[in-house]
Amino acid sequence: MTITPSDPYAAYSALRTSGPVHRIAGPDGSPSWLVTRYDDVRQALADPRLSVDKCNALPGNYRGLSLPPALDANLLNMDPPDHTRIRTLVTRAFTPSRVVELAGPIRRTAGALLEPVVRRGHGDLVAEYAAPLPITVICDLLGVPDEIRTDFRAWTDTVLAPPGPDAARAAIGAMLKFFAGLIESKRSDPGDDLVSDLIAARDHEDRLTDDELTSLVFLILFAGYENVVHLIGNATLALLDDRALWDQLLRDRSLLPSAVDELMRYDGPAPLAIRRFPVEDVEIGGVVIPAGETVLLGLASANRDADRFPDADRVDFDRTAGGHLALGHGIHYCVGAPLARLEIAIALEALLDHTPELALAVPRTELTWRDTIRTRGLVALPVVTGTDRKTERPDQ
Repeated sequence: MTITPSDPYAAYSALRTSGPVHRIAGPDGSPSWLVTRYDDVRQALADPRLSVDKCNALPGNYRGLSLPPALDANLLNMDPPDHTRIRTLVTRAFTPSRVVELAGPIRRTAGALLEPVVRRGHGDLVAEYAAPLPITVICDLLGVPDEIRTDFRAWTDTVLAPPGPDAARAAIGAMLKFFAGLIESKRSDPGDDLVSDLIAARDHEDRLTDDELTSLVFLILFAGYENVVHLIGNATLALLDDRALWDQLLRDRSLLPSAVDELMRYDGPAPLAIRRFPVEDVEIGGVVIPAGETVLLGLASANRDADRFPDADRVDFDRTAGGHLALGHGIHYCVGAPLARLEIAIALEALLDHTPELALAVPRTELTWRDTIRTRGLVALPVVTGTDRKTERPDQ
């Protein structure tokens, strides 16, 4: 069964109907097991028998992105106790009080990014808004200089959807060189930023190895950018697809918190959780998966499971069934979830405030999606902002 980038949900529905667990080819063609139903996915996300450490993988199975050791020693490849130790350090960046302090700068950045789009009357909301907003937020949090931010976006796009193996290797090498230089710079001249805090933990508390420090900075920047880009783009498209939803938020901004979670459920940024490797034979959905084989947990499929979410293919801001899995579950639940929710809410609020008549500039069928099952996101989102929704397309 083919899972197409433009509409994967029909395939997920068919897979859930035919069975809870399926033997498939992973993103690189090597064998994996795909879990599709909500209850099974949620339980598996919190199952300690499913390791994320690649040392528990059998040869020949899908193992995920291949990164150098200095970028691979991150939370997505660690089990307790190392995972617990490092996650405890990084959670200090995302405390409720620190996240609240970021609201003002995020709101100002969102408004500034929308100004030229509004003035022009049209634009690409991915390139001009959804992408630069989170990269600005996360780089400010980490203390990354302005001049590197465009390069980082290009490196990230190349790693996730490489035009060829040489390009991916070059992008990874460039990121590794950049992170090493950033850490050295912050070590000699620390600031009021997360990288400086983590360096202090490494150098004075001796709680991080060099590779752990570099990998952690990489993960925070990589995940804090990539996931939020697609959350903003996917959520905006869902609202433009159903004008009643857009108008509902225009009338009542108090719905934004529930709307953000519902839009995450409806079309989240990660179709799959990070791959797992059973440390012993594990039964999921009545299927016994041998130790060491790769398990892929279908977050996007689980979030459209009608047994958990009635009328799951429809956005409903009044939905009472919570517990979506777009940000994970268990010990690997997204550490930056509070910041992600804040960014999405502010991004949507700014669009409602500055572009109340926002509309697609092209037919829905002309939109293109990233051709990868690792992420779910638009390549571009062309829009018009004027009151006349028949405004001439900008490419005509």
